[in-house]
Amino acid sequence: MPTLVYSVNQFRGAQVDREQLSHDPEEFRVQIEEALQEWQAGNLQLIWLEIPIEKARLIPIATEMGFTFHHANEDSLTLTYRVQTDAFVPTYATHCIGAGGVVLNERRELLVVNERHRRDLSRPHYKLPGGALLAGEHLADAVVREVLEETGVQAKFESVICFRHWHGYRWGKSDIYFICRLSPLSEAISIQEAEIEECLWMPVEEYLASEFVSVFNKRIVKAAIDTSGFPTTWVDGYADPSRYEFFMPEMGPI
Repeated sequence: MPTLVYSVNQFRGAQVDREQLSHDPEEFRVQIEEALQEWQAGNLQLIWLEIPIEKARLIPIATEMGFTFHHANEDSLTLTYRVQTDAFVPTYATHCIGAGGVVLNERRELLVVNERHRRDLSRPHYKLPGGALLAGEHLADAVVREVLEETGVQAKFESVICFRHWHGYRWGKSDIYFICRLSPLSEAISIQEAEIEECLWMPVEEYLASEFVSVFNKRIVKAAIDTSGFPTTWVDGYADPSRYEFFMPEMGPI
């Protein structure tokens, strides 16, 4: 029976190779029992064990051995085991991230939507198009995509205006929502009917005076009009631009 293969990270945490896990629960039990003796004698702090969904029968064995749940993805569950009782276990993701777009045309009209599944169906609630980022998606790309999906309007990212941070969101997570300024590249509207009941270009003055617009939305639209925000930029030589993006005020060379 093959022994468990693992690598040790810089924090003295062992990361088990999921491919080496047996499919058979009893074989896995023997693997874990042998590995625990080695880990406890090896001055390790913490064990990371990722179990793919096709080997889900191993999970009860791991929990019997003292492993606890850390986080789950669609195709796997990650568990941890403290070899040292005071070992630090970093938390999993604590926030959801979203982005909304302030899209203003040359006639000072604002692109707004009225969602189909709003809480109060007795009245419209005009808000900015936007939504959640996809995994691995840049913020600037996400807000352009969300505007296009909800309204059919193509737009160009200009800058980040502000962000809102709040707690007690979906699944008990906190939420950060970025508000971005965009310029329209088209104006024809084609709504996402599953989510959007109404979409229109509304004069800014009418939007700011409307009783069907929240104070928060009025404030951020005003901020987008009065300030330039933080445009996207790059720090030469820093890292891979496919993995990073930066937003900061315009400035001279260092």
